[in-house]
Amino acid sequence: MSTPLKILVPVKRVIDYAIKPRVNSTRTAIETSNVKHSMNPFDELSIEAAVRMREASTPGPKKSSSPSPTVSDILALSAGPAKCVDVLRTAMAMGADRAIHVEIDPKAGGGEGGAEGEQGELEPLGVAKLLAKVVEKEERNMVILGKQSIDDDSNQTGQMLAGLLGWGQATQAQAIQFEEDGDSWKVKVTKEVDGGVETVRSPLPMVVTTDLRLNEPRYASLPNIMKAKKKKLEKKSLADYGVDGGRRLRIVKVEEPPPRKGGGKVEDVDGMIARLKELGAI
Repeated sequence: MSTPLKILVPVKRVIDYAIKPRVNSTRTAIETSNVKHSMNPFDELSIEAAVRMREASTPGPKKSSSPSPTVSDILALSAGPAKCVDVLRTAMAMGADRAIHVEIDPKAGGGEGGAEGEQGELEPLGVAKLLAKVVEKEERNMVILGKQSIDDDSNQTGQMLAGLLGWGQATQAQAIQFEEDGDSWKVKVTKEVDGGVETVRSPLPMVVTTDLRLNEPRYASLPNIMKAKKKKLEKKSLADYGVDGGRRLRIVKVEEPPPRKGGGKVEDVDGMIARLKELGAI
């Protein structure tokens, strides 16, 4: 009998995607005080993917006609300040079974795949090391995480995690399927690449990073939000996992892009060509 899936889904609290970021007064980071935050959109896709995997293997109207492994546990994890609990509660309201909050002072640590802060933010490698320790301690055999967070846009944590664990990986997934392979399972992932799509297969355990076309995340209903308050949420620290949150990079300066200059109109194609020649574009 195949081993059931035990999924880890890292989630990060970021400035809401609808908010225009502003550089802080010291020009060292983006201003995060008194700004609306929410779950990183790519991480919402990851939670939805994990929940759909469980639904596909559970008898009911959403059970898949194709073979699917049993999902025994979905664990959400976030690293950062106390307010990260909000996104973990949202993750549990969407369907995660339990959560772990690795509490980090925003002035001393945070990062992609799970944390925040200014100069103290965890870098992608630090997050990957933390996730590797959680995978080992919680005995996970699949990690699903957003391909990037919308604040630092590093797009590195999933790849680094797979390297640290020695697992197969598929990035930028737009479809995830399972195939029986004797007493075990293989994961078939269709991933977005430049100019099209690519399909890869890998046996479990595996790391998958999600892209926007994978699914449409569900809204957390009020009854599920109330149920999430009763689900288990553990408090941990970096020291509990033996991870150093020190930074290797220093942000020297953050600036807003210069304002765009207004465009101009031309009467015809010849006028456009002449104008481009004046600007030295051709």
